[in-house]
Amino acid sequence: MLHKNTGQLKGYNAKLSDFGLALCVRSEGVSPVKTTVVGTYGYSDPEYISTGHLRIKSDVYSFGVVLLELLTGLRVIDKNRSEGKVNLVEWAKPRLLIERKVKAMTDSRLMGKYPPNAVVQLAQIASRCLARESMKRPSMKEVVEALEEINTFGKEVKCTSINS
Repeated sequence: MLHKNTGQLKGYNAKLSDFGLALCVRSEGVSPVKTTVVGTYGYSDPEYISTGHLRIKSDVYSFGVVLLELLTGLRVIDKNRSEGKVNLVEWAKPRLLIERKVKAMTDSRLMGKYPPNAVVQLAQIASRCLARESMKRPSMKEVVEALEEINTFGKEVKCTSINS
């Protein structure tokens, strides 16, 4: 399912899965065959593009792109943006670990609708997912745990503010 086709689900709880790379992958994390590179431009793992070898963490990169789109409210590729900003990953990646830059590039439609520091934490997760080398990326299990931690923190903040 493409993230842009999730539709409006009750409570805006979209379920994301399968970024389109469907090959058998060995336990070492490498596909058994070198393949013709396919995938959606902007979402494909740079390591996969350069080597033709699909790795377990190739989808982690794609998920990082989706996180970046959610954070900024921008599409990964937009030829109508100014030069240097056409490719969202190339433009945003150097800014993901600088708090003031993360807050400046956060989608204004999210203003005040998230717990303190949630966007900074989300940006850190996205940055790790977007590591050029697959070995430097977290596993999806680690990504899910980090996202759940942000979600749990947000619920604690809401409960505290209700009781005060």
